[in-house]
Amino acid sequence: MCGIVGYVGTRDSVGVLLGGLKRLEYRGYDSAGVAVIGGDGELRTAKKAGKLSALQEELAQHPLASGTTGIGHTRWATHGGPTDENAHPHLGDDGKLALIHNGIIENFAELKAELLAQGVEFDSETDTEVVAKLLGVEYARSRDLRASFRAVLARLHGAFTLLAVHEDEPGVVVAARRNSPLVIGLGDGENFLGSDVAAFIEYTRRAVAIGQDEMVAITPDSVAVTDFAGTPVPFEPFEVQWDASAAEKGGWSSFMLKEITEEPEAVANTLRERIHEGDVFVPELAALGDEVLRDADRIIVVAAGTASYAGLVGTYAIEAWARVPVDVQLAHEFRYRDPIVGPNTLVVSISQSGETMDTLMAVKYARELGARTISICNTQGATIPRESDAALYTHAGPEVAVASTKAFVAQITALYLLGLHLARVKGTLSEVERRAMLDELVAVPEKIRFAIGEHERVAELAHWMGGTSAVLFLGRHVGYPIALEGALKLKELAYIHAEGFAAGELKHGPIALIEPGLPVFVLVPSPRHSEEMHRKVISNIQEIRARGARVIAIAEQADAAVLPFADEVIALPLAGKFFEPLIAVVPLQLFALELATAKGLDVDQPRNLAKSVTVE
Repeated sequence: MCGIVGYVGTRDSVGVLLGGLKRLEYRGYDSAGVAVIGGDGELRTAKKAGKLSALQEELAQHPLASGTTGIGHTRWATHGGPTDENAHPHLGDDGKLALIHNGIIENFAELKAELLAQGVEFDSETDTEVVAKLLGVEYARSRDLRASFRAVLARLHGAFTLLAVHEDEPGVVVAARRNSPLVIGLGDGENFLGSDVAAFIEYTRRAVAIGQDEMVAITPDSVAVTDFAGTPVPFEPFEVQWDASAAEKGGWSSFMLKEITEEPEAVANTLRERIHEGDVFVPELAALGDEVLRDADRIIVVAAGTASYAGLVGTYAIEAWARVPVDVQLAHEFRYRDPIVGPNTLVVSISQSGETMDTLMAVKYARELGARTISICNTQGATIPRESDAALYTHAGPEVAVASTKAFVAQITALYLLGLHLARVKGTLSEVERRAMLDELVAVPEKIRFAIGEHERVAELAHWMGGTSAVLFLGRHVGYPIALEGALKLKELAYIHAEGFAAGELKHGPIALIEPGLPVFVLVPSPRHSEEMHRKVISNIQEIRARGARVIAIAEQADAAVLPFADEVIALPLAGKFFEPLIAVVPLQLFALELATAKGLDVDQPRNLAKSVTVE
């Protein structure tokens, strides 16, 4: 939610800001704006509701004076609708100060009432403008941007990232964060700020993650990090493991399609350096120690959305391999159910961005209760890994499309590595058994490539169903969470009713939804692993087809038993039962993409959605 960019250096700041905002479009937004201190020393702003292109058109018609200090923002509306007036930046100190904001200021009404009593006037409905006006009042008193910024921070309640500039102090950008992401980009004679590293990856790969309740002031030649009281805070840069080209579309029709094709590499990169001499060893888990892992008697996975479905897939394998009970809880429910958590509980969080607010608060709560925490994350320097006892990065590379694809398969892969690592430490699988599982896992990338090769066939199905208004998905065992994920993708992208069910629940209610012509995807388990489950799913197919539904089966190549009963079969390469989900999800992702395309929808930026939900 909300893209933020800050720059100070020698380049034309408007170009830097627009480029950064372009790379942050995936976060979701409904307006955009920039503020620049020009070479003449005056602060100027431009902002427009709508896509970034609307702001670019505005700037083409009314260019801002060239300057080397500026801030830029894409807004996802919370307080006030998506209008030009509510777009950021907001101004203070008679237009000499500009401020942008990600998050929610919980006590804005109280602060606004105070300012109104002083005769301060407002131009928008936002909580952000309250902070801008308050900072303007403080600056008028102190004439010191850093000091006035600290004074304002002490009065704010809520979650926020704030950036501000003042024309009386050109060459300085101040920023702060609480429960909302912020990173610094370190350049040569220039420095950057951003919601994440995509904001400045075109110019530098050296970054610094800002901690909770920390403030930063950047100039072209300096970076100063302090706590909110002004005490200096040491920091350690890290190197971003991808470059700007990884965040570009590169000729693909959409970022989502590009990222689906990158799934084999996402799995392979997540495995890399975690398999040694045919056995699993996850070095990041050394931070916890074998004794802690050996004594773990319960695992709770906290996540939301697609990440929670990755967690559900992982539960089947971890319980089977490590013989420890695993429970998946939605992060936003975890804190409110008085969970039973103790020192031998492992709480595993899953978040692509590492900034998902509900998941972050769940991790903090788990630590307060004495649990040990492990983060599965795709973003270096993110908050959730830094708040956890250990972090297992997926190395899937930047995921720009709002609907998650390659991050999902990488998260499952990471959970499987965790499960096999636990099995080794606990002694619940023999070395031969672990090696067999790892051999299957290593073979997954090539099998995903095979599934991607079914794209044209899936596209034909999707375009044939372009007018459908509802789709159901059925699965058993590890196929059940994949059915849930297939339905979620369709909701996100095509805006139609879609539901995923455990196939065994069909006769307990969902069969009432079956009507002639209704498309139903069925994930068919391999008969090689469980003849009983396979037989039951074939029975489900017969039941729904008898009622006129159109059945699209996702089944392995050798499964001839499904052919007489399905209207369409998408055949996948043979895989072990725990590894089928990594392959079977691919045609469902492609189907959602192609159905949305057939409806003329934007698959990369679905309506009302943001890539990273950084507010509760």
